[in-house]
Amino acid sequence: MKSELMSVIDQIGREKGIDKGKVVAALELALLTAAKKRFGQDDNIQVDIDTDTGEISIVKKKTIAEKVVDERTEISLEDARKIDDEAEMGDEIGSLIDMQDFGRIAAQAAKQVICQKVREAEWESIEREYSKKEGELVHGVILGQERRNYLVDIGKTEALLPIQEQIPREAHRRGDRVRALLLEVRRTSKDVQVILSRAHPHFVVKLFGLEVPEISEKIVEIKGVVREPGDRTKISVASRDKAVDPVGACVGVKGSRVQAIVRELRGEKIDIIPWTDDPRVFIGEALNPASIEKVGIDEQKKSALVVVADSQLSLAIGKNGQNVRLAAKLTGWKIDIISSTEYEKEKMERDREIKAALAEETANIAGEASEGVTGQPDGKDTEEANLVAVDEAVSEDPPSS
Repeated sequence: MKSELMSVIDQIGREKGIDKGKVVAALELALLTAAKKRFGQDDNIQVDIDTDTGEISIVKKKTIAEKVVDERTEISLEDARKIDDEAEMGDEIGSLIDMQDFGRIAAQAAKQVICQKVREAEWESIEREYSKKEGELVHGVILGQERRNYLVDIGKTEALLPIQEQIPREAHRRGDRVRALLLEVRRTSKDVQVILSRAHPHFVVKLFGLEVPEISEKIVEIKGVVREPGDRTKISVASRDKAVDPVGACVGVKGSRVQAIVRELRGEKIDIIPWTDDPRVFIGEALNPASIEKVGIDEQKKSALVVVADSQLSLAIGKNGQNVRLAAKLTGWKIDIISSTEYEKEKMERDREIKAALAEETANIAGEASEGVTGQPDGKDTEEANLVAVDEAVSEDPPSS
């Protein structure tokens, strides 16, 4: 039958998720610390715990010497043979130490070491278990708030939901159940901190994976996601199966799938964008919910000029520039937006400048011809060579919606 000590060790191991061997090792170290504190740091003391019976043996060992120089570590042959008749010079001989000889201070030291070692073993267990879950969704219960950071019970430990990882304007009360992204596991000198996030873009990715079976089955792929927590998220999706509409799969019947995610995000707007490798179309779609008339791109500068109807200008830009800012992050292009009225004015101005330049060039050629200059191109040829397409940089076809 197991001793009471081993039963306690087994219970600690089960409750804290700590290997029994580590608990035994911690106890041995604690007893060794207490023994040295009581009898002297230089004494050769060994502690052993029988894991089957729970019996503890603490032995002070001394080396048999012809001449004793240090009584703490050496013993004469004569004294040694009083303990063991077969003792020989150079052997080590031990004498048992009674646990009652430890004293109150030594016992307190042992208790501190046991507690510290058990805590360290518990931290290692937590770090090992939750490091594997980084980037995954976890469920927890709000325990309270400390300096605007929420403490969350996630099972074997308390996690931290920092203020910077919370959705703005979102409030929780003690006992509320929450879902969050396990962002990282931090090991400090004092403990192990599990950090949660509800503001990270990957939190939205994981929610879509939970609500949309086509994503978990890898039929629909999330190509990119950008987010301003509490306000708006833009997510681009593509399908590996031509028969599956990626946007429709994410929206669900009557919007059921995306609405479940919106409720989890406390009303945050979500724009689901069909991904395409055509930058003009992709940029136009990324500016959803605004309707786009034209998109022109400069591939070298990776910038785009977008023309929208006057009534759509504020919608395309968004409140404080949010819509165009998120679209630029999602596509990776610098986006400038102008109204169709402004575009027409600039187009007319460019037309006048080109016509004036052509007229001046024609007049110069005519003047040189009248003076008898040879080898100059015909005025008509020069005019044709200088003609440019005013709308070359701007596509006339709006992106498909």
